[in-house]
Amino acid sequence: MDEKIMIKKAPKLITVSERNLQSAAIRLLPKHNKLVSPEVDYLRRVLGEKATQRDIDDRVLAVRKLPWSEIVAE
Repeated sequence: MDEKIMIKKAPKLITVSERNLQSAAIRLLPKHNKLVSPEVDYLRRVLGEKATQRDIDDRVLAVRKLPWSEIVAE
């Protein structure tokens, strides 16, 4: 009767800072991996103050595929 109880942890929220966004970009983007300031501003606007690492990673990968007009629009 060795039943294991699986407990799912809630994903940890981290601060959406320029440093965390740049670190994710360096880790995920193949070349030209530094984000420019409009991209950082867009990501901070979309993600809010806190997000999971997975959300940050997904958005950093997606921001390079967005049209520039959407990134700089306020």
